[in-house]
Amino acid sequence: MQKINEQSNVITWFEIPVADTNRARKFYETILDIKMNTQYMEETKEEATFFPSIPGIIQATSGRVTGALIKNERSKPSKEGSMVYLNAYPSIQTVIDKIESAGGKVIVPKTKIMAGYISVFIDTEGNKIALHAEA
Repeated sequence: MQKINEQSNVITWFEIPVADTNRARKFYETILDIKMNTQYMEETKEEATFFPSIPGIIQATSGRVTGALIKNERSKPSKEGSMVYLNAYPSIQTVIDKIESAGGKVIVPKTKIMAGYISVFIDTEGNKIALHAEA
């Protein structure tokens, strides 16, 4: 069995809780210019809207991390707790410029850090989410 080491990801999956799947899907598809796929998972009684990924790739060792918008009885949107940083490549400002018109609110504007730029926003569901890009 492989252990976590400097060549593996500590994070392999993320879930962003949502109250309204269609509203949240439209928001993220708009700001990130992506297409997402929604499925109802009978075994867990939840609706999952998946961020793009490569089927069959094991995230823990591939260097890729992906996740989903999740609607279930166990999770609720929140501005508190852990924060997910989404990839805003190639330009963070392009993504930031779409947030408010898509129904979100920027709470930390484009900010320079050692590893590029970050920004923090509240999505249409009330979650605090961040962006990161090198430019």
